[in-house]
Amino acid sequence: MAAYLDRIVAAHRAGAAADERLVAPLLEAAAGAPAARPFAAALRGEEGVAVIAEIKRRSPSRGDLAPRLVAAEVARTYQAGGAAALSVLTDVEFFGGSPADLGQARAACRLPVLRKDFIVDRRDVLDARIMGADAVLLIVAALDDAELCALVALAAEVGLDALVEVHDEVEVDRALAAGATLVGVNQRDLLTFAVDPDRALRLAPLLPSETVRVAESGITGPDDVARLADAGYDAVLVGERLVTSSDPEGAVRSLRAAVLQP
Repeated sequence: MAAYLDRIVAAHRAGAAADERLVAPLLEAAAGAPAARPFAAALRGEEGVAVIAEIKRRSPSRGDLAPRLVAAEVARTYQAGGAAALSVLTDVEFFGGSPADLGQARAACRLPVLRKDFIVDRRDVLDARIMGADAVLLIVAALDDAELCALVALAAEVGLDALVEVHDEVEVDRALAAGATLVGVNQRDLLTFAVDPDRALRLAPLLPSETVRVAESGITGPDDVARLADAGYDAVLVGERLVTSSDPEGAVRSLRAAVLQP
C-alpha cells in the first residue's frame, strides 16, 4: 500500500494536471478579493499559546470523526471557547471537507481561517484566496524547493499568510530557505500517520525566535499545551480532540487555560 502522503499528493497532482483553468483570471480574482484577516498576527497577539481550532469531518487513518458537523456552528463554538483562528479541511476525497465548509465557517465568526489542504499548484493558492481563506497550508514534504519558494511568494503576493509545515530537521532548513516566517511542526508522520508527541520539542530549537511557531497533531490536553509553551511555541493546531468532544467550546477553553493560570 502506498504511503498516505504519496497517495493523497498523487491524487491532487492528477487533479492539477487536469485543471484547464488559466492562472491569469484567477490571479485577478484573488487580487480583487476582500481584505484577508491577519492570521499570523492573531497567533502572536494572544496571551499564552494561541489555539488554532480545526473543522475536520474525517481522516484517512481514523475514518469518520464528525461527518455531520455544521461548519458555521462549530466555528461559533470554537470562537466562544477562545480560539484565535480556525483551520478548515477543504480536501473532499480523503477528509470529507469542502470549500463550502471554509466559507460557512468564516462567515459565522470573526476569526482568521486557514485553508488546510494538499496544495501542489498555483491555482490551489489562488483558489484559497478566492474562497475566503486568510492563510494557506504548504506542506514541505509534498513540494520540491522551487515549488515551495514559488508558492510562499505567491501567497504573500495575494495577501495570504503561508503556514509552512515541516516534519524533520531537513524540512525546517528547506522551509526557512524558502522564506517561511510561519512554521508548523506536524507531529503526525504523513507517511504512516503515526504521531510522535516529542517531535515538536526536538525541532523547536531550530526555529528562529522571530518565526511564528505552531505545533500540530498529537495534542490531547492542557499538559501537552503547557509543554509546547515551555518549548517556545506560539500556537497549537488541534483537530480530532475538538471535533470528537461532547463540549468543544469547553475543550478549547481548557487548552487556553493550560498556560493562563496565575
